[in-house]
Amino acid sequence: MAESWLRETEKIFRAIRCPDEDKVTLATYMLQERADIWWSSLLRTRFEDGAVDVAWDAFVRLFRAKFIPEHIQDKMEQEFLSLTQGSMTVLEYEAMFSELSKYAPHIVEDERRKMKKFVMGLKPSLRTRLVAFDHCTLDEALSAACRQEGEMEQYLEEKNASQKRPAATFQRQDKKKTVYQTPQKPMAVSNSQVPSVRSPVTTRSRIAQDFSKELSVERQHQQ
Repeated sequence: MAESWLRETEKIFRAIRCPDEDKVTLATYMLQERADIWWSSLLRTRFEDGAVDVAWDAFVRLFRAKFIPEHIQDKMEQEFLSLTQGSMTVLEYEAMFSELSKYAPHIVEDERRKMKKFVMGLKPSLRTRLVAFDHCTLDEALSAACRQEGEMEQYLEEKNASQKRPAATFQRQDKKKTVYQTPQKPMAVSNSQVPSVRSPVTTRSRIAQDFSKELSVERQHQQ
C-alpha cells in the first residue's frame, strides 16, 4: 500500500514536471490520517516545523522506514543486489533496476557505483562490450547498452536471412531436376531357348515336292 502510494505520487510528479524542491510539499499535502499525523510529528521534532528543508530522497527513505516493514525492505534489497538482465530487454532491465534500487540507497547514492552495478547485471554479450568503455553515469551506460543491443539484433536478423536464402534456391533447383533412369540392357538369349519357327515359304515348297513325288509314282503304276 505504501509503495503503491509512492509510485503513484512520483507518476504525478513526472506528469506535471514537478521541480525537486516542491515534491515534498506536494506529497505531504496528500498524506491522510496516520501518515499525516506521522509527518506532522516529524516536522516538529526533527525539522523545526518546516524550517529545515527536506529533500525528496530523504523523505522517501523516512516514509519507507515508517510504513514498509523491515523484512520487506530487506527482501527487495536482496532482489536488487542479485538482479540481472536475463531474458529482459535493456529497457525492461533498467526499469526493474530503477524500481528496486530505491531499497538500496547505500549503493545508488554514488552515481558511478550505481552505473557499475547496472553494467555488471547485463547479459555477458553486452557486458563485455560496455566494460571496455569508461561510462560515468547510468544514463551513459543505458544509452550504450541500448545501442549495442540494437546492433546485435540487426546482425542476427541479417545472419538468419542470409542462411535462409541459399536453402530456398536449392529447393527450387531440386524441383526442376528430372528423374534419370539407367537404360536397361537387353537380356542375352541362347539359341536353345528360342523356339524354332518354320518359314511359310519352306513349308509350301516341301508340300509341293511331296505332291510331285506321289504323282510320279501313280503314273509309273498306270504304265
